[in-house]
Amino acid sequence: MQVAVFSTKSYDREFLLRAAADTEIRYDFFEERLTERTVVLARDFPAVCCFVNDELSAEVITAIAANGTKMIALRCAGFNNCDLPTAAALGVKVARVPAYSPYAVAEHTVGLILTLNRKFHKAYNRVREGNFALHGMLGFDLHGRTVGVIGTGKIGQIAATILQGFGCRILAYDVQQNPECVAKGVEYVELDQIFAESDILTLHCPLLPATKHLINAASIAKMKPGVMLINTSRGALVDAKAAIEGLKSGQIGYVGLDVYEEEAELFFEDRSELVIQDDVFSRLLTFPNVLITGHQGFFTRNALEAISQVTTNNLQQFLQGAKLTNEVLAG
Repeated sequence: MQVAVFSTKSYDREFLLRAAADTEIRYDFFEERLTERTVVLARDFPAVCCFVNDELSAEVITAIAANGTKMIALRCAGFNNCDLPTAAALGVKVARVPAYSPYAVAEHTVGLILTLNRKFHKAYNRVREGNFALHGMLGFDLHGRTVGVIGTGKIGQIAATILQGFGCRILAYDVQQNPECVAKGVEYVELDQIFAESDILTLHCPLLPATKHLINAASIAKMKPGVMLINTSRGALVDAKAAIEGLKSGQIGYVGLDVYEEEAELFFEDRSELVIQDDVFSRLLTFPNVLITGHQGFFTRNALEAISQVTTNNLQQFLQGAKLTNEVLAG
């Protein structure tokens, strides 16, 4: 079965080809994102393979279905970019990679915390220039600090466990408590208590209508002054304009982002020779206490191997007419 793979880089090709080597899956790679403009590339492919910033709107799904596509293989955990009701109505199956390496994202989260706190990025540049002064490098002990974890699925659970290893007190919020977190002494509380007591706030929840702009002007006003805000989950969990106002007032003391609401036009490409047109993103980059990475939290060898293997397995199940273990259903 021929599969059109969109938004591909060299590492996608390497790992997907390796995973499909002994299967009947044949990948055709396109560097372009799947959008209304590029749907023509999917013509006559029974399946397409998409990533986080591909557009799977009703219009795109209708177009690829009309051109013969019956399966969308998401090589990611999130599916908020996919119009599932339209896919279901047109008989297009959707499957995802529900878990690849939760350690990758959790460890990246802690890396952002440590870097913002102890200013490793600034120290690296200073020392290379022969500047060994410590002015402006003052951090704080993580030990004894309160960390609020919003979303305690696998990634949130692992992040909480790592931070407990530093001696942090963990407060958590989720619609459903994780028994493993409870067993390790994580305290489940309401959001207002997390906002009021957390020195560090880290987001690990899915993007749903109820969680969009969970971090907004109202919630920021409830936070402990000088809070550190970390988001390695979904960009739209944070209202970036409200975060900027929080940074300007000092209500927010640090921001670490691996995701951004409008990242589709920015991330995964070299734009160093271009003028960034997103004024909100550009403003975030001006703050000395903001650290942004380009959606690389997932980017470990372990994760890429798992993503490629599960994606290939999903496509094999579809080809064989078997039940899709990782199918995503509307509603």
